[in-house]
Amino acid sequence: MRAMLQNLALASFMVALTVSVHLGGLLGLLWILRDRAPDFRLHERVGGRIGVILFVVLGIFAIHTVEIWLYAAAFWGLGAIGDFESALYFSTATFTTLGYGDIVLDGKWRLFGAIEAGNGLILFGWSTAFLLSVTGRLRMLEHDWLERPDRR
Repeated sequence: MRAMLQNLALASFMVALTVSVHLGGLLGLLWILRDRAPDFRLHERVGGRIGVILFVVLGIFAIHTVEIWLYAAAFWGLGAIGDFESALYFSTATFTTLGYGDIVLDGKWRLFGAIEAGNGLILFGWSTAFLLSVTGRLRMLEHDWLERPDRR
């Protein structure tokens, strides 16, 4: 029972940490987009739209990378996995819910690993919604620009 409570406490901390990192990262992406978007006249140039989408995708990838590395550091720091490379590999496979199963945690840490998978699933869903929101906004800007009276 004590091990389970420790797992839940640590997992709760890691979920709060990674959700905070995710929120901060997405807010940072939004800030950059809002600050720089008028300079690019995104609705008028295909290259601008492609650049924004590429920037957002790479930014999301970077955010997820930080989150995976945080979990890897936790597994390694706890001694749940012996070396950092294996911890990073395990964390990546778990966070993405791929779960190869070639590295298996000791029973003491299984719950912690399972919660990482759930956390990753939710954060990937959040990222997908964010990306769809950005692309939808770009389409709306394009539509509004094409429908302007001076464009007819």
